[in-house]
Amino acid sequence: WAKQQKSKDIDIVVEIKELQRLKAENLLKNDRLKKYEIKTGNVDIDIYASHYSRLTIPPEDLKEYAKKTEGFSVVSPEALVILKQGAYEDRKNSFKGEKDLVDIMSLLFFSDIDLKSYKAILNKYPLNHYIKNLIYLLRNFNNYNSLNLTPRGFKIKKEEILKKLRKL
Repeated sequence: WAKQQKSKDIDIVVEIKELQRLKAENLLKNDRLKKYEIKTGNVDIDIYASHYSRLTIPPEDLKEYAKKTEGFSVVSPEALVILKQGAYEDRKNSFKGEKDLVDIMSLLFFSDIDLKSYKAILNKYPLNHYIKNLIYLLRNFNNYNSLNLTPRGFKIKKEEILKKLRKL
């Protein structure tokens, strides 16, 4: 959505019955993280199964937030920010957590995110505290270089987003 960072993995959500079709692709089960994985060359595929995997938004609900872009069905920027916030909470003191944080900021700064839709998704789940968390993250984020912005451009955009978030 933000067209900023390149990802080295693919995350997909499937129904449990679809896993049978993927078993021929060296499918590995990761019980600890409640997901499946396929390792191929330079790309890792993380597979989240409905009614098995644990994500901030249940995998079986994600199709409600699907949008088409560039020929792919992907979750909306609003749902993706929420998923990234959940991932960040789980691994905030790691390299992957830092990447999650930059991804969140990229979505806020460069995608066409609808913050009212973001709030509506939060209301559906017990996640209303994510708004305060997002304001905190944004207020304390200063790595404008990771977003390819000038200090002034970063400050202006940051204040604009904070103002919108405070109104939610």
